[in-house]
Amino acid sequence: MDYVYGPGKNHLFVPGPVNIPEPVLRAMNRNNEDYRSPAIPAMTKTLLEDVKKIFKTTTGTPFLIPTTGTGAWESALTNTLSPGDRTVSFLIGQFSLLWIDQQQRLNFNVDVVESEWGQGANLDILAEKLAADHSHTIKAICIVHNETATGVTNNLATVRKLLDHYRHPALLLVDGVSSICALDFRMDEWGVDVALTGSQKALSLPTGLGIVCASPKALEASKSAKSVRVFFDWNDYLKFYKLGTFWPYTPSIQLLYGLRAALDLIFEEGLDNVIARHTRMGKATRLAVEAWGLKNCTQKEEWYSDTVTAVLVPPYIDSAEIVKRAWKRYNMSLGLGLNKVAGKVFRIGHLGNLNELQLLGCLAGVEMILKDVGYPVKLGSGVAAACAYLQNNIPMIPSRI
Repeated sequence: MDYVYGPGKNHLFVPGPVNIPEPVLRAMNRNNEDYRSPAIPAMTKTLLEDVKKIFKTTTGTPFLIPTTGTGAWESALTNTLSPGDRTVSFLIGQFSLLWIDQQQRLNFNVDVVESEWGQGANLDILAEKLAADHSHTIKAICIVHNETATGVTNNLATVRKLLDHYRHPALLLVDGVSSICALDFRMDEWGVDVALTGSQKALSLPTGLGIVCASPKALEASKSAKSVRVFFDWNDYLKFYKLGTFWPYTPSIQLLYGLRAALDLIFEEGLDNVIARHTRMGKATRLAVEAWGLKNCTQKEEWYSDTVTAVLVPPYIDSAEIVKRAWKRYNMSLGLGLNKVAGKVFRIGHLGNLNELQLLGCLAGVEMILKDVGYPVKLGSGVAAACAYLQNNIPMIPSRI
């Protein structure tokens, strides 16, 4: 029973946590087990190998940490850096802001590159900083791949090209919480040193697993990093990896079985097909927004996100009222505008185990809500624009051909 009951199914369209598919729910519906028995280490070994595939790495070492994305951030930072180390970090929205705050509280020397919310990371300034850093005082570049507060995706390939062009040894640390398993992500090809994600996003699991993947360079850096870490210490994991038992403390058995089922679903669909599906849903949502006569918070097409769309509303509308009305009248959850864009945007999440017909239901709901709050939307306009695009672009389901 829902804590606050509403008829039918709740339509969950926040950019995480997302819908959990039925096979994953069934896989997690099980009793506890002894994690020291032969079964859990055997499953963990396969999970670690398969998790590397979603990062597109053959050389990385993954860690399945019972935490959130925030804990995964801390793991990435404290295992590779020492207090006082200089980092360059991009402030482009609420979640990049929170990561910067964490870096500062962990006593790193954070060189903040700030952009207007709705813009991507200013890589021209990064180029200037790298060019001027002859003594290599910058130890890490910290960047959020997909900023969910504003619907902005950054170009990681360009960041790597800049590091290589200036022959700079700084580590590249990437928050892929709302991108990995949904957007194109290539850890090895782009030379990412630490990448991380959370289970509640595109993996379509409950919150509770912070998945971190470290390059050989990052593992080497961890040997000399002097930041205090205990719970997040990679060395503890590596010791148990060598023993073949894998866990330095008690894992969530249910989440491990859920992760197994979630990965199986992704691999059955095909990771590239999953990414293409997100591309379609992002495009369809943006076409709907355009048909409504509204604007995307993201200022340039090159930064458009295919996992979340932040929609700007007219000044006479409080976007929080749209979110409230969605939940109170239509049993639908949309994302609030956060911090600098509070009251100015609402967010449509379109990531995870989600198909195009589910998205069309969301867009229909948004149209009715816009009408409710006094915006002169033509009912059916956004749905029609999305339908016209999707009908021409949805492929056959591979397993059903």
